[in-house]
Amino acid sequence: MFAHVIRRGNSLLRLRAYDPYRRGPMGNLQEVRRLLTASSDEDNPSAEELQKLFKRVERVAVIGLSRFPEKAARRVPSYLAAKGYDIIPVNPHADRIFGRKVYARLADVPDEVDLVIVFRPSSEAGPFVEEAAQRPERPTIWLQEGILADTEVAAARADGITVVQDLCAFKVHRALFD
Repeated sequence: MFAHVIRRGNSLLRLRAYDPYRRGPMGNLQEVRRLLTASSDEDNPSAEELQKLFKRVERVAVIGLSRFPEKAARRVPSYLAAKGYDIIPVNPHADRIFGRKVYARLADVPDEVDLVIVFRPSSEAGPFVEEAAQRPERPTIWLQEGILADTEVAAARADGITVVQDLCAFKVHRALFD
């Protein structure tokens, strides 16, 4: 976070804090609306709600974060980490990713998380949505582009949990803040 500071005589005045990655200008809401129309889920949050989501999120658990840099399940979390988000890797087949301890299951993550991003095939995504929905802090759940779990998503939404599905977090964030 950067602060604009000016000198007045012998005093320094701090004008305002500015986070260039998450607290920047309005971004391209029109582009996010276009991305939303391309998603197969008409019940996803609005462009404005997604913008507010990214502004309040700090800690992101990523289920299926890949060890392989060429995969989207590694590139998207890497991008979010570069933008200042605290990425918590969840993958039962790795010990360390991004130099961080990897948790085998979301239930093993001891810290509160604001957002859970799921990088698993649609055929496997449902149980991860259910597990995320059971967390006491009730994080937002995000299923990446092409990933759907309609039954479990409907149940989580009925319980008041915000869920995004079939939408790329990278594309949305980039449209809003880059």
